[in-house]
Parts: sequence; C-alpha cells; structure tokens
Amino acid sequence: MLSILSVSAQGGEKAFTYLLLPSSARGSALGGYNVSIVENDLPLIYMNPAMLNQEMNMTVNANYLSYVGDVGAGSATFAKTLGEKSVWGVGFNFTNYGKMLETTENNEIIGDLKANDICGNLFFSRDLTEMIRGGATAKIIYSNYYHNTSIGLGVDLGIHYYNPETELSIGIAGKNLGRQVKAYEDELLDLPWDIQIGMSQRLNHAPIRYSITMINMNNLEEPFMRHFVFGVELIPSDNFWIAAGYNAKRASDLSLTEGNKMGGFSLGAGLKIKTFSIGCSVGIYHPSAMSFMASISTSLSGAEI
Repeated sequence: MLSILSVSAQGGEKAFTYLLLPSSARGSALGGYNVSIVENDLPLIYMNPAMLNQEMNMTVNANYLSYVGDVGAGSATFAKTLGEKSVWGVGFNFTNYGKMLETTENNEIIGDLKANDICGNLFFSRDLTEMIRGGATAKIIYSNYYHNTSIGLGVDLGIHYYNPETELSIGIAGKNLGRQVKAYEDELLDLPWDIQIGMSQRLNHAPIRYSITMINMNNLEEPFMRHFVFGVELIPSDNFWIAAGYNAKRASDLSLTEGNKMGGFSLGAGLKIKTFSIGCSVGIYHPSAMSFMASISTSLSGAEI
C-alpha cells in the first residue's frame, strides 16, 4: 500500500509498483534513491545500471528487505567483466506480501491467499570514455495475485560520470520504462517509470561524501522540494561506512495530520572484511511504519571487494 501511495501522486495508475522499493542497503540508507555514488557495491546497479563497473567482477550479492507489516522483498545478483571496458550481470528481485486469509462473505475461512512479484534482470554497462559509462537493464516481470497474473517488459537506462581527481560523480537514469504485455484483467498499464538525476561529492579534507538526488523528474507538477533526496556518508576507510538520508517525497506522501515526525529519514552502516561486504539500513516512513534491510556480498574470485 505504501508503494502504491507513492506512485499515485505521479498521476495515472501504474503496474508493478514494487519496483520502486529500495534494492540496496546503502542506497536505502541514503534515502532510498541514489544514481551517482561510486562504490564496489553490486546492488546499486538496480538504481542505475551505469554503476556496474569492472571492480564488481565475479561478485555475488543477496539482499533482504523487511518492509511494512509482513511484506518482504529481496534480490540476488551476479556480475562479470566482458573484456576491458564492459561488464554484464544477471539478477532477480522479488516481493512477497505475506499470509492473507481467503474468506467467504460470511467471514468463513476457506484457506490462504498468496501474492508474489518477481522480476528477472539482465544488466550491461560499458565505458564510453575514461570518465563516462553507460548502462542498461532489461527486465521481465511476473506477478501472481491469487487467481490474477500479469507479465510486463521494461528497461532501465543510465549514464554515469566520475572525475577521480575531484571525486565528483553525476548520474542520470530512466527507470522502469515499459508496459504490461499481459494485464491482470483488461487494461494494460505502464510501469512506474521515473527519471532521476543525482550528484555526489566527496569533501577534500574530510572523509565525508554528500549526495543530492532528484526523483520523479517526469512529473514536474508536484511541489519542487518533493523531488529531492539528500544523503551523507562518513567513510573513515575503504572498509567501513555510515550513512544517513532524507527523502522529502516519502515524508510528504505519508504525513499525518499532526505531521510526520522522523518520516523520510533513514540510517545505515556497512563493513568490508576481505572478500565479504555486509550492510544494513533502517528507513522510517511514518511513526508506525519502518523498514529494515540487510545486504551481503562476496567475491567468487577471491579478490577483496
């Protein structure tokens, strides 16, 4: 329901809104959206396929999101280099909506209802210049809600710029561009497409990096500040990070009459130990709804990540 509320503000009904859920513990800690940071953190490629880089060679990752109520989501991903300039990857992400009872009109229990979503992803990125990389993700999406099923096709397109001297990075991504090819009932719906633009900058004399991301740039009718997601990271070494974020749209969409205390804020941390990397995050939607996410990655080649 929370993801549906988020999409409804964009105007028009959309299918497969679960694709808007966070896909990375680090990205979730930074407010749920980030298309620009430069890290060897494989699940970030769900946010911008141009983040897929050579350092992710032979890396495998698994994520799990404990969403609101008993809704759970997760992903599994693998990446490998293809020559000196290209990288490909494969992965899937899923959502399970928990146990629901099927009843008659007289409230007699018949059995259990099941509702699940799953998306298969094929990733590809290539260095266009020394500082610019382009990427794309092909998606095939399947939903099964009780007796209703649906299939959709979509793509993500991204581009990423990084200057190693200034440590400035900029990313642009077109997310979930596509449509249902088999509807739940009669009407074929669009995917929850989104255009996102972001920048990240590491400070010269402090282990701090800040990020500013603009989301829903395909819908400029809503208030300007609702487009912004802010994030900041403390990175004392390559093996440890702490991050915090604020998502203005999330706080506004789920605000209560008396306000939304701490709504839209998120926190997280991560640690690297040789060939393993772990991370976790918590996202606050409103006083009675929080999400928790955990991520683990390892290198099958034995290289440090």
